[in-house]
Amino acid sequence: MARITLEDLDRLGDEEGGEDEEDEEERGRLFAHWEAVASTHRVNLPRDMAGPIVQMSRHSQAREAVPYVALSQHGKCEEAAYEERQYPAGKWACVTKGEPLYEQSISLSFMKLMRYICKENSVGCYLGMTIPVLNEIHLTKEGTELEREVLTAYYIPGEFQQNPPTPVDPEIHITERAPLRVLARVFYGMTTEETILREIALFWELLGSTDAVLQETYIVAVYENPSVPQRRNEIWFIRRAE
Repeated sequence: MARITLEDLDRLGDEEGGEDEEDEEERGRLFAHWEAVASTHRVNLPRDMAGPIVQMSRHSQAREAVPYVALSQHGKCEEAAYEERQYPAGKWACVTKGEPLYEQSISLSFMKLMRYICKENSVGCYLGMTIPVLNEIHLTKEGTELEREVLTAYYIPGEFQQNPPTPVDPEIHITERAPLRVLARVFYGMTTEETILREIALFWELLGSTDAVLQETYIVAVYENPSVPQRRNEIWFIRRAE
């Protein structure tokens, strides 16, 4: 049997210390990056978000898509202007915020959901990321501004759909959302009140006059985390119930 010397133990301790330092450096780098992103949304990033940020980054490639059925595509040539989809009923973790700025509401809600996804739930483990995260918005009667309250929703992964873990945070509610039929159009970049209002106006120009979709409620679907500069988003127009 091979014998472990004191020198071997000392060397092992040095190696472990190096790994810890590397982990700490990576943790600090990621936190600084997200902190800069949060500042553009006029939100302060709490220090206790470092753990969830690292965990989400390590699992960034393993993302489960919310299931849906593509009904039709509309557009010219090979590029679709928009797509009609049917989403089934399902359980979502939801947070509602009404901050002065849209960006502040979605940032604070997403931070709460990150904690829930990473560990602050009744099973105490990482649940897995799903895409897209939905932000349900409402326009004022004049249609020129967004109302302050925004509902942010995270789809519970398939393995937990039947029995979703309970959130530790009382502001997070598990909700059974009804089937949803939408018209979805892609856009890229940051999502601010200005860009959302512009995308809604562009979509209406494309559709023309119609009573088939709601005119006061819309959904912004986000496919990548806020640290991605040219991230993919979609604006969803909601079909009226027939």
